[in-house]
Amino acid sequence: MSAAPAYSEDKGGSAGPGEPEYGHDPASGGIFSSDYKRHDDLKEMLDTNKDSLKLEAMKRIVAMIARGKNASDLFPAVVKNVACKNIEDPNQLIRASALRVLSSIRVPIIVPIMMLAIKEAASDMSPYVRKTAAHAIPKLYSLDSDQKDQLIEVIEKLLADKTTLVAGSVVMAFEEVCPERIDLIHKNYRKLCNLLIDVEEWGQVVIISMLTRYARTQFLSPTQNESLLEENPEKAFYGSEEDEAKGPGSEEAATAALPARKPYVMDPDHRLLLRNTKPLLQSRSAAVVMAVAQLYFHLAPKAEVGVIAKALVRLLRSHSEVQYVVLQNVATMSIKRRGMFEPYLKSFYIRSTDPTQIKILKLEVLTNLANETNIPTVLREFQTYIRSMDKDFVAATIQAIGRCATNIGRVRDTCLNGLVQLLSNRDELVVAESVVVIKKLLQMQPAQHGEIIKHLAKLTDNIQVPMARASILWLIGEYCEHVPKIAPDVLRKMAKSFTAEEDIVKLQVINLAAKLYLTNSKQTKLLTQYVLSLAKYDQNYDIRDRARFTRQLIAPSEQGGALSRHAKKLFLAPKPAPILESSFKDRDHFQLGSLSHLLNAKATGYQELPDWPEEAPDPSVRNVEVPEWTKCSNREKRKEKEKPFYSDSEGESGPTESADSEPESESESGSKSSSESGSGESSSESDNEDDDEEKGEGSESEQSEEEGEKKKKTKKKKASEGHREGSSSEEGSDSSSSSESEVTSESEEEQVEPASWRKKTPPSSKSTPAAKEISLLDLEDFTSPSVQPVSPPMVVSTSLAADLEGLTLTDSSLVPSLLSPVSSIGRQELLHRVAGEGLAVDYAFSRQPFSGDPHMVSLHIYFSNNSETPIKGLHVGTPKLPAGISIQEFPEIESLAPGESTTTVMGINFCDSTQAANFQLCTQTRQFYVSIQPPVGELMAPVFMSENEFKKEQGKLTGMNEITEKLTLPDTCRSDHMVVQKVTATANLGRVPCGASDEYRFAGRTLTSGSLVLLTLDARGTGAAQLTVNSEKMVIGTMLVKDVIQALTQ
Repeated sequence: MSAAPAYSEDKGGSAGPGEPEYGHDPASGGIFSSDYKRHDDLKEMLDTNKDSLKLEAMKRIVAMIARGKNASDLFPAVVKNVACKNIEDPNQLIRASALRVLSSIRVPIIVPIMMLAIKEAASDMSPYVRKTAAHAIPKLYSLDSDQKDQLIEVIEKLLADKTTLVAGSVVMAFEEVCPERIDLIHKNYRKLCNLLIDVEEWGQVVIISMLTRYARTQFLSPTQNESLLEENPEKAFYGSEEDEAKGPGSEEAATAALPARKPYVMDPDHRLLLRNTKPLLQSRSAAVVMAVAQLYFHLAPKAEVGVIAKALVRLLRSHSEVQYVVLQNVATMSIKRRGMFEPYLKSFYIRSTDPTQIKILKLEVLTNLANETNIPTVLREFQTYIRSMDKDFVAATIQAIGRCATNIGRVRDTCLNGLVQLLSNRDELVVAESVVVIKKLLQMQPAQHGEIIKHLAKLTDNIQVPMARASILWLIGEYCEHVPKIAPDVLRKMAKSFTAEEDIVKLQVINLAAKLYLTNSKQTKLLTQYVLSLAKYDQNYDIRDRARFTRQLIAPSEQGGALSRHAKKLFLAPKPAPILESSFKDRDHFQLGSLSHLLNAKATGYQELPDWPEEAPDPSVRNVEVPEWTKCSNREKRKEKEKPFYSDSEGESGPTESADSEPESESESGSKSSSESGSGESSSESDNEDDDEEKGEGSESEQSEEEGEKKKKTKKKKASEGHREGSSSEEGSDSSSSSESEVTSESEEEQVEPASWRKKTPPSSKSTPAAKEISLLDLEDFTSPSVQPVSPPMVVSTSLAADLEGLTLTDSSLVPSLLSPVSSIGRQELLHRVAGEGLAVDYAFSRQPFSGDPHMVSLHIYFSNNSETPIKGLHVGTPKLPAGISIQEFPEIESLAPGESTTTVMGINFCDSTQAANFQLCTQTRQFYVSIQPPVGELMAPVFMSENEFKKEQGKLTGMNEITEKLTLPDTCRSDHMVVQKVTATANLGRVPCGASDEYRFAGRTLTSGSLVLLTLDARGTGAAQLTVNSEKMVIGTMLVKDVIQALTQ
């Protein structure tokens, strides 16, 4: 008790003015005061805005706990002060960690605080915090299930999130809290399918599992009317114009030829799921591959399930634990889809180093795959396995031989003879297992194998394994008419050793005695009575009961005997031959890849795979309204550009890289385009697909780049001539100024950028109108050869505009030294003249704002007719693009004469991803599939800001939003000019002024979402340098670092 007064002396017996009083010592009367009131005072102190009062309250609470007093009702107030402050921290990692700690406290009293924190985090700007909020939802639900309705609202909000970081976590929360609310998935189904390839591996497994159950409730079974399955079921949604060009006549003819049943047509959303999961079969994660395999097994048509076989066989090279799970699933699949794995038969051959459980599973698969074609090979393998030292494996091999003999009639005799030879094996276990299998095989043709039964009867003296002895006795008793002389002698030997036999053998001795008594009572009557007398006093009650029952049945007393008339029917009734089946036969009612399937028993939390619906539900529930800005006219688009960049619904997280979408449609001639490409890191390759359409991804040689630049300058000259029809005699700066005055008003109207992009533009820069002039001139095709060429005005790189504020560019001799290349890529080939049948198409990134939509990347498309006939009707076919990516087509080119070239401009919204945009270039007679994949540096536009603004924005983008790499600059790339030139050539960024001479800063925004991209290069005199990129788009930041380092170190 001495500690209490000491504490009172230190702190004083009374509180200061304005502070609540609190007695520390029991003698002060504190023990008679109300705990409730005391705690109320502390709650008020914790709820104030003064840190000093909060600190004092916390000290007093710690003192109370130290003296053993109950302060549990203050727990929510303490948590609110400790956790909530961190939840509002500017650092996203701190906010996420605070929420993770808060949700891990398993105390019901803080449920309201936890709910508020989750709701706030679900609206956080950082996707990492939103991901943590999704993780916290199942924890709160397990703590208080009454919060389910509010949690469903949060889940619904997070399901609409467009960030790949959040997708997997929120689907996991959905599965834990409300898996029955399938209506929440409808609007997000296509988005989840498209985001799937970019989600982390854990999230991919969760999403695929959920989408498997969703598809089983929303689509029709693809196996119904299998014979009437159309070759291209997705024509209406994903097909090409070639399929549609067949016309209604062909459809009517096909309909007339089909029977009355309606042919199965796969839902386009069903096809979308199958297509977007297929590339994941090449994932490095075995769990993802297994998830896709089970999805295809449960959802795909029979003709398409085979694609998973190769991926599953690849997993057999992994660790034994992975092999075990994969082989369990392969064993189940191979029962119904045997042909799928037959080409990979040798992959299931057993190695001596395999663990026993792996050997037995491989043996199961080999047995399932055995057919009349490969049975000789399989039996040769089995013959080798029998010599193994692993006895369990040898026993399983003998059982497998028996199954092969049962399933394939023509090898039954061969297998039976082989098993009989094993009866002379030195290993008793091998002999015993062979006897058991022979017994089952003999039941199929007993009359033809009397000699084998005699041979088995002789083995009763040597075989000691109880199951084998019991099998021999059962065979002799069942077919005693085939061995009438041997059977009584066997019973005599068994009667001698009856008391020493195992229980299973004793039961079969009683059965043998009863059958021989009914068929040959003269020889066996006394033996039977002797055996039944021994069994009457046996220690096992089952044997005693069997003996009493048998005695009354075959030799009834005077009182009984009603059943004795039917004794022969009971004991000697014909018995059906046993069917040797795989133990995996009925496992497919569990979802493959699940724990329940592995255990062959329903595990806790397992959700049954729904049955296919009889009629397809309404597919329109998955339709999502297209944003109005994609439909509006040019004038409406200009109005939209003046609005703030971020909308309330999007926040910072714009659309991310989506899964590949390939035009899987075949023309009548059999040509097929399949440019299936993943985003960024993962690109899928399939055995049945060609990659010829993926062109233009590598950089061309220097010579071709120089030629391309010369052609571009020549065309710009011609364009400037055509635009100045009335003033062709003007030269030099006069001509450029006149053309500038003509187009200024139009360019200002069409090229309005969002206010947030333009507010940092330097007030005076005379290079900008010149750049607009070239951009506008390139929009059209001018072919006026009669006008004298005039050199176009030089364009100052936008990346240097910040350094040129206040300067005039009247001295033309200064300009060339300040220029940087428009793009390091230059012109790239889109369609080779051979593939295009004379039509050659190139493209280049212009780095000019696209007049139709500022969110789009502007591309110059160069057409050249190398054939001898004119090409007519050049246009872009209706593109089949992934969600988020859109194309602004160029105007149709009516005719392109032989030898003629022309240039046009088109825009593509890549949705801030490096995923390829696949579309068709069409003429009046042909269609060509082409693909444009942008470098990450072309997905952004420069931003101009001061040094202080740069540092302020950089401070907001730290932690996971910052990527730092070290590099060594070569001697040729240490001057300011070369560094700036190489960085701006790689990425379309603007130079930011910097006071330090050895530091370079660049800034830009992604075109679609407007996310800032800040690049800092800290170079030292020794050549060592550090590159830092800050961006909310972590994928873009990582790829940009890689590209810039490659450019600087080459």
